[in-house]
Amino acid sequence: MVTSLAVGYAMAGALDIPAMIGMMIGGMMGLMSAFAVAENTWQRLTRAILWMPFPYAAVLWLAAELHDDRRLEIGLMVGALALTFFLARFGQMYLLTGMMLFNGLMVGMMANIPAGMSGKALLVALVSAAAVLGTRLLLCYPMPREDLLRTQRAFVVEARRVADAAVEALDPDADQERAVRRMTRALRRLNVTTVTIDGRLAQPEVAADPDMAELLHRHLFDAELALRGIGRAVQDLTGLAVDPQLREALVVGLVVARDTPLGSAQGLRPAAEIIRRQADAALNGPDAASRRAEAVEPAYRVAQLLDSLAGSLSHWLALGWSSPQSPAKVPFQPTVALERDRPAGSAAATRRVLAAGTETSWRRVVPFVRAPLHAGVAAAIVCPITDAIDPQRFYWGLVGVMITLFGTNTTHERLRKFGHRMTGTVIGAVIGIALLHLVGHGHVYVMLTIIVAGITLGAWGMQRAYALWVVGLVVALVQLYGLTTPDAGMDHLLGERLLDNGLGILIATLCAAVIFPLSGRRITREAERGYVSAVDDLVSQLALRWEDPDAPVRLRGAARALDSALFQVVSLVRPLVRMPLGVRGRDADNRTALLTTATGHARALAAAADIDIDLAPRQAERFTRITTVLTGSLRALDHALATGEPEESWQRVGPLVRELKAELDTAPSGPRAERIRTALRELAALDDSLAGYAERCGLTVRSASPQGIVSSPMERRTQALVAEWGTRRAPRNAAAFERSATVTATAGPGTGTASPERVLPVPPASSATPSGGAAVAVAVTVAGSIRCDRHPAGCTGWITVINGRGKRVAAGSVQSGRYRVDGLRPGPHTLIVSASAHAPHAELLSVPSAGGAGRIGHDMRL
Repeated sequence: MVTSLAVGYAMAGALDIPAMIGMMIGGMMGLMSAFAVAENTWQRLTRAILWMPFPYAAVLWLAAELHDDRRLEIGLMVGALALTFFLARFGQMYLLTGMMLFNGLMVGMMANIPAGMSGKALLVALVSAAAVLGTRLLLCYPMPREDLLRTQRAFVVEARRVADAAVEALDPDADQERAVRRMTRALRRLNVTTVTIDGRLAQPEVAADPDMAELLHRHLFDAELALRGIGRAVQDLTGLAVDPQLREALVVGLVVARDTPLGSAQGLRPAAEIIRRQADAALNGPDAASRRAEAVEPAYRVAQLLDSLAGSLSHWLALGWSSPQSPAKVPFQPTVALERDRPAGSAAATRRVLAAGTETSWRRVVPFVRAPLHAGVAAAIVCPITDAIDPQRFYWGLVGVMITLFGTNTTHERLRKFGHRMTGTVIGAVIGIALLHLVGHGHVYVMLTIIVAGITLGAWGMQRAYALWVVGLVVALVQLYGLTTPDAGMDHLLGERLLDNGLGILIATLCAAVIFPLSGRRITREAERGYVSAVDDLVSQLALRWEDPDAPVRLRGAARALDSALFQVVSLVRPLVRMPLGVRGRDADNRTALLTTATGHARALAAAADIDIDLAPRQAERFTRITTVLTGSLRALDHALATGEPEESWQRVGPLVRELKAELDTAPSGPRAERIRTALRELAALDDSLAGYAERCGLTVRSASPQGIVSSPMERRTQALVAEWGTRRAPRNAAAFERSATVTATAGPGTGTASPERVLPVPPASSATPSGGAAVAVAVTVAGSIRCDRHPAGCTGWITVINGRGKRVAAGSVQSGRYRVDGLRPGPHTLIVSASAHAPHAELLSVPSAGGAGRIGHDMRL
């Protein structure tokens, strides 16, 4: 902003045009560069910044030509705003073009620039843009390695905030409730920062070292997990009587963690040892009271987690410092998607809902015209009203329309933005007028400093609360208004701005609610379906990790995707106004709390289960049964969220997990065995949390039995009929059944060729039979690889399974060429592979109807 304003002022003097016009044109280049251009290579940065002057100057000339035709001028503004929202669907450069067109028309109308000055205006814009580009390349050159180191420092800042909150919570004289609230806020900020960092690791276009990239994500995940564990342990200690010496040791250890320099993370280990020794002394001391002994276990946990934090944090920081200097070789890999450099909110779920309802006939154009129609209709309503209030400043209503529809997807979000805009305008007006009276009108450089400082502080606060940006903006604008408006008219001017902005926001909100509306409840359910899908992916990767240790799965990445899905749910269920306890609307809070708890267990599960194990055949079968049941329950929950009709039930896997854990408890102890037990314990806890959530979604919750899943009366009757039919026909059809267990594979659509049949091994029949001796058909797991000539390491995409009636019965992701789908019933199925690098590919699969749970291997080649 400093560069653009200074260059605009200098160019105005050189070209003999009014200084205000030069600074408005140059300042727009600086403002849009700061807010709308975020590129990570100097080539793309140069292209975007140097393109801005051309659409901007072109519409300055157009505004000058149409200045005498008021109706056409206003109509052009309305069209430009609608065009901006239309172009936003096609990428960053198109959005930037639309914004510069709208801004150019607005500035042309405000400043009344003559048509003969258009050439000079283009020259001012070009020179200002070039100066802004030079400033950004000089001071903010895209350097991925430095970005990585900067994000690491940001994580350490949040980690120190958690440690400082923990120290305060352990102070016996502190307000415990306030300390716990501060700890909760610190942990929430830590999680937001970590997810943001994980998403920012995807910005550069390629990673030359995938292994190093995965280690960066892995150690970041483990460091956050350790810090969250420390926070929870300290929260537990606040409600217990802690031995004074043990409390002192804990405080010392946490102070060391807070104050340790970046390069000395291993220095946390001595602090952990101090806590461990003092915990031993407190536990074995002769005067150890029972209540004080309860505090020893959380203290041991803090010591253990400090050790874990020391290892993961030091490795993570070391990887950053040793990363390559070349921008193309910095090891960045995507894990989660960000929106405007923040964890994704409601936009993804809104896009999915919109796409699902607009797949046929003329509704295919709705995703393209919906936002432009909202903007165009709202602007057409607002402009005549605000023009009647004040013809010179009618564009304030258009600004209200634009800010409402950008970055919001639901009525709640738009009304929340309305509240922030109104509050920020009032506070900014009070501060701005006070500063204007304090400085006066004759100190131009001080006023310019306040303008730049207001916009800078507002931009800093935008990611924290939209109202902070509005405060900074209005403080800056009041200084500008003070140049032309007497003190007596300032209150009226700012009140008029508040009214126009408010009208624009409310009318835009109303138009969005009635033109191709999307139900907020439906969007929320879609976000919850995204969460359930992320859990399903985690469980599938867990099953593949334990069944095939060489499979290239990313359990921590799957858990981080769960974090991102939770952010999307939370962004949608936040109430507009927080109501007191006991008032309607608390169910959303309860559901969100259950999902938050489930996410915590999922993180711990991903960290503990990421080991190579070799289960015995019986134990492997039990574990397959657990994941199959859990996957089936997740599918039932997804169906209930999609249709609103909970037809099936949630099968708890707790009994099955306890059976498997009881078998493993007899094995020799050790770190490996302890991690397996921890993984099973967290898996059972994850199931408990999701069962509570499923119950609130209307599903009936039952405990899964080892013999089979019987989820509904209709299914029980169907299984009984199948069993009866099998009893009558099994003796004479046994050999025929063996011959019929084949898979017929066809090539991709449109090829007209078929591959030879392949005979698959039939899963062995289970010895367990229900009463009556008949074998019951149980769900089968199908897994295998998907490869092609172009991707020898395996393809990535999605797999969908359709049964003989054309109904989708299973779906899953393809990770590095491996897939797994659970819960397939006997009969013919179609496996459809969707991948970005290939056309859709379908193959036929015949699932045998032998009794007992089994697994079929089925590889595909694209």
